[in-house]
Amino acid sequence: MKNIFNLPYDILIKNGLNILLGVMIGLLIGGLLWLVAAPPRGHAVTLMPAPTAIQVVVQVNGAVVHPGVYTLPQGSRVKDVVAAAGGLLANAAKDQVNQAAWLEDGQVVEIPEKAETNAPDFNPEEVSYLVNINTASVEELDALPGIGPTLAQNIVNYRKQKGRFKRIEDLLEVPGMGPVTFDRIKNLISIED
Repeated sequence: MKNIFNLPYDILIKNGLNILLGVMIGLLIGGLLWLVAAPPRGHAVTLMPAPTAIQVVVQVNGAVVHPGVYTLPQGSRVKDVVAAAGGLLANAAKDQVNQAAWLEDGQVVEIPEKAETNAPDFNPEEVSYLVNINTASVEELDALPGIGPTLAQNIVNYRKQKGRFKRIEDLLEVPGMGPVTFDRIKNLISIED
């Protein structure tokens, strides 16, 4: 039996399937091209940089092991900068410092020294000799007003590491030596024999 194209049905079916398959492949390729070339949908996502921790820079002076300037995370307290400075010295008046206070950028924290309540009042005019800070022992330095055994040992250790003091003001570089203590002893010390 012949159809309108004068072809046997099996050839017509075979050719029809080939045509149908070609159309399907064409549609598939066209759909893929349309997906690739189509403009993106939705909104662009903007990536933000990772947050950086805000820091505060604080100076700590006085009766701490290593006075100086320290950088700490925002939200730190006075106790944190004291710990960063190596802790309090034995002669620190810790009851006069609020270690729970928040730190602010640019703040100066002063750690005062204890007042010597049982130390005798020294009158520089009554002293018959000056203590040579380049040769004095720990005991001799400890006898000076405001100098305890810890600070006396710090002076001796500093002298061993850095050499002789060239002027009495160099004592201010010793860890734990504050300006108040220095003022109390400056008329009682010397660098000469």
